[in-house]
Amino acid sequence: MTHPFFTLHDLPRAWGGRRNFVIVDTHFGDARAFLEAWTAWRADTARCERLHFVSAGSPGMLDRVPAVESGPLAVLLADAWPMRVTGVHRLEFEAGRVVLTLAVGDVADVLQKLWLRADAFNLRVDPADDPRSVCKTLARVAGENATVVADRHPMLRRSLEAAGFVCDQATQEAQAPFTARFAPRWRVRRHEPPLAVAAPDRHAIVIGAGLAGCAVTARLASRGWRITLVDRHDGVARDASGNPAGVFHPIVWRDDSIAARLTRACFLYALRHWTELENAGHDLLRTRDGLLQIADTPDDAQAIADAIARFGLPPSYAVAATQAEASRIAGIDVARGGWFFPRGGAISPAAICAAQCATAGAALTRRFATQVARIEHDGRDWLAIDPAGVTIAQAPVVVLANAHDAMRLANLHGQPTRGVRGQLTVLEHTPLDALRAPVIGDGYAVPLAAHRTLTGATYDIDSTDREIRAAGHLENLERIARMLPSSIVDSAQQYEGRVAFRCVTSDRMPMIGQFADEAAARTDANRLSGAWPLDLPRATGLYGAFAFGSRGLVWSALGAELIASQIEGEPWPIERELAEALDPARFLLRALRHGEFTQS
Repeated sequence: MTHPFFTLHDLPRAWGGRRNFVIVDTHFGDARAFLEAWTAWRADTARCERLHFVSAGSPGMLDRVPAVESGPLAVLLADAWPMRVTGVHRLEFEAGRVVLTLAVGDVADVLQKLWLRADAFNLRVDPADDPRSVCKTLARVAGENATVVADRHPMLRRSLEAAGFVCDQATQEAQAPFTARFAPRWRVRRHEPPLAVAAPDRHAIVIGAGLAGCAVTARLASRGWRITLVDRHDGVARDASGNPAGVFHPIVWRDDSIAARLTRACFLYALRHWTELENAGHDLLRTRDGLLQIADTPDDAQAIADAIARFGLPPSYAVAATQAEASRIAGIDVARGGWFFPRGGAISPAAICAAQCATAGAALTRRFATQVARIEHDGRDWLAIDPAGVTIAQAPVVVLANAHDAMRLANLHGQPTRGVRGQLTVLEHTPLDALRAPVIGDGYAVPLAAHRTLTGATYDIDSTDREIRAAGHLENLERIARMLPSSIVDSAQQYEGRVAFRCVTSDRMPMIGQFADEAAARTDANRLSGAWPLDLPRATGLYGAFAFGSRGLVWSALGAELIASQIEGEPWPIERELAEALDPARFLLRALRHGEFTQS
């Protein structure tokens, strides 16, 4: 070990026996510091359970793939090296026990967007820069007595002391690294950084065994939690997650919106997660030929092509396609051009659910064919109670992953979710047999097997009809004809189909994270009229992962990782502003800001 931070942060003694240890490096550089931390962690029998290394860097950093000559760990890092796109990339090693979180973008900007509790900082400040802003950023996320190791800078001591750090007076040599620790004598921040839930036995109840619930089960089990998985059906993936196949892809919009950024992060994380499941021997029935999206209009096709170029998206992420190029990719004529996602495709939701539950192993207790009538807190634990009043399970943490029914169990203000009926159509021996890859647009067409194509889906708001309708099949066929005009199908035939129900919110963003304590918020409504998400009182141990709409495949894995990180007090895997866009308390927050409650 040659990096100075090992000695100056007192590693590995500082992480000994810890549940989590978080190192923040303000500039990733050449990956040497991370690789040496990983090497030291591997060699230490008294190591922390999970080592997090969080670092920021510009997009150009991703052009410097670690040299494999540096050793076997560098090979593993190079194999996992992320795509050259901005945002937060979470790379997991050692079965998730060593985690590298890379925040890619403008370094000063992305550091401010992270939410975590750090134990050690490697601070790098350009001699020409003012360090006051970055020191305030460190103070916002520093844990008690967090240590700082930094190159010398004429303004650094004063900037750190103003932010609540105590600087080491003994380090006088001009060339020696500068050291400090976080020990503020006054309040230097509005909110405390995240801490783990107090749950010594690490037991959680997860309600709902679809994509959301199974993903949460897997992420908590990887951290040593026991999970009681409850579902009203007799097995996993019986609702929308039981569809024969689903498509997965990122989105490209004219602006790099919150939805686009979130979906990008989720898509890339899902790909890594699925690859781990496949490497463990699980067949997810994933296609490998990419996915083609047909634009609604020629103007949209051109606008998205311009956006792909403007954002510098790499060809491995998205490629604009003319009508001729799109037809070649699809294998049949298409109505317009669009864009191609080389890493997109189709996959089996049910296979993912089964694989995630399998990875949980003995940590998972299944309570299927079981209805949850209500949940309540007894002052220590959450209880899931059946219609007869019998307690199904109790634990300090409960995660509601049961789609539209989560709103009822959590008793959310304003009824923010709605149900959406979706009917699929399976076609056999049609011109769509020639499809080479899944195609989406106004609808979608997914090759299932030889001479079988899945199409859909209808979008029937608030409908509860479980019967398959001839009108639904006709609607699906009409959607496909608008995208793929050469694939006209006889609408008079009888078609196989399936009905499932999705859950959506009014803003079409999922509900992922910790619930607010709505009763406490209403009581304090006047004070909270100008609140931000971190100001809200929270329901201890109560989390949600639902309202994924049609994007459960892409959103569920990273959504589960966000919840597990919140429960464990680990660095969040996405920027805080993205997490706040998913916050189950966001509709309550809007109601408070609009003065919908009066203080009693």
